[in-house]
Amino acid sequence: MIFGPTPVAEAAGTILAHTVRLPGRVLKKGTRLDAAACDALAGAGIDAVIAARLEPGDVAEDEAAYRLAEALVGPGLARSRAATGRVNLLAESPGLLVVEAAKIDRLNALDESLTVATLPSFVPVQAREMLATIKVIPFAVPGAVLERAEAIARAGPPAMAVHPFRPLRVGLVLTELPGIKESVMEGAVEATGERVAGLSGTLLPVERVPHETAAVAAALGRLLAAGAEVLLVAGASAVVDRRDVGPAGIVAAGGAIEHFGMPVDPGNLICLGRIGAVPALVLPGCARSPKLNGFDWVLQRLFAGLAVGPREVMGMGVGGLLKEIELRPLPRADAPRGGKAVGAVSAARPRRVRQVAALVLAAGRSSRMAPLNKLLVTDRAGVPMVARVVDNALASQARPVVVVTGHAREAVAQALAGREVRLVHAAGYAEGLSASLKAGLAALPAEAEGVLICLGDMPLVTGAMLDRLLAAFDPEEGRAIVLPVFGGRPGNPMLWAREFWPAMAGLTGDVGARHLVGQHADRVVEVEMGDDAVLRDFDTVEVLRGAPGFGLGD
Repeated sequence: MIFGPTPVAEAAGTILAHTVRLPGRVLKKGTRLDAAACDALAGAGIDAVIAARLEPGDVAEDEAAYRLAEALVGPGLARSRAATGRVNLLAESPGLLVVEAAKIDRLNALDESLTVATLPSFVPVQAREMLATIKVIPFAVPGAVLERAEAIARAGPPAMAVHPFRPLRVGLVLTELPGIKESVMEGAVEATGERVAGLSGTLLPVERVPHETAAVAAALGRLLAAGAEVLLVAGASAVVDRRDVGPAGIVAAGGAIEHFGMPVDPGNLICLGRIGAVPALVLPGCARSPKLNGFDWVLQRLFAGLAVGPREVMGMGVGGLLKEIELRPLPRADAPRGGKAVGAVSAARPRRVRQVAALVLAAGRSSRMAPLNKLLVTDRAGVPMVARVVDNALASQARPVVVVTGHAREAVAQALAGREVRLVHAAGYAEGLSASLKAGLAALPAEAEGVLICLGDMPLVTGAMLDRLLAAFDPEEGRAIVLPVFGGRPGNPMLWAREFWPAMAGLTGDVGARHLVGQHADRVVEVEMGDDAVLRDFDTVEVLRGAPGFGLGD
């Protein structure tokens, strides 16, 4: 690839390296210049541009990213379309991601033109969640380099695979001692049930028995007869030895203990056993809590159908320090000497949390649904549509939540009574969407760094979806406009950094700010969403009839 200053007279067929703004036209970075573009440049008095010209054998960035992605797609993965030299790999279903780190390292070391970034190995993922991104750095890759990368990706085990979670039946034995609080027992059942359900499993009726070996063995036998595919023993007292009550109960039921202990904290005191082909675990005390611990890592692998033996468990030490446990006899920092702490370890500086506001636009006249006002149509629970949108915003981390009113101002305010929102009236709402944007942006606090523009007729966008957009927002890293996408189609709400607010406030008429996306393509990040909620607004009676939970006309 030839790169550098290129006379406009010779630039036809080259790829523009930097965005050029012309009167009435913008030539964006990555544009392949044709004769008309060259004429426009010359007409603007531009004699030369920085451009790239592909040489024989070069593969353009989008094709190169697509080909490498095709070679990397393993079981349970899908790919996005190629754009700006990037292809994302997505999970087809919930499961556990396994990454061959050595293969990814080989690919990244092959040539600076190709990069592959992935999530860590052995993390649970949801359907349509992004697992990896392939990014081609220059505008083209030498064909020979790409062929070597494809060969590495296809050789041996897949570089990445998602192992789907299986709908396993889980049996839980809960042992009791005199004086143990009922709330402790209930908490253990609740935490275990949530873990199992989150992995697509079913928790069988719980066996509560005395903290005795024979009672544990009998309970395990009953659960096996009920079809349990994983057995768990949560002791009233923490297991301290592989011959303790819980492990002894597994042995008495005809099983064997394979391993005791793991290098994950919390979760050290887990015991791994088996009764026939059925895994049987004695849980650490921390498993009573819903917080992440070593038991989660073991359970996730079991549900994904992966081996979990001594070698696998003892290989979890790197990254196994999950949290600081308070009130330890000996904390991880050096013990105090002479009343003063020495050798204290400073905590890593956390990533700065950015303040993002949510702006709910609820000023429209709902003319396409007249005489109904779509924002005030209630769902089957009696909640108006605009209130559902606001509740979703309040369920996210965005703060403050500002609602712009206009038409039916009093009725909208009444629908939102009691909610922690600020109402702002757009006096010129009849002028269209731009008036609502202008009024809302003017009401945002000075400390807000970004704003989610939420539409009042999109009640299916949940707080969790909004938080995914917030997590992707980082203007300093070039992610200043966050765009939700489903199936390759852009949706709403969008998140905008403060730097774009003046341009948004300067809009007129019934138009939004989406045209700014094209003008600032290098500042946009797309977030692939798990369903089509980001595409669904309900602005006609016909569409609203199909809105989940509303049932208009039922």
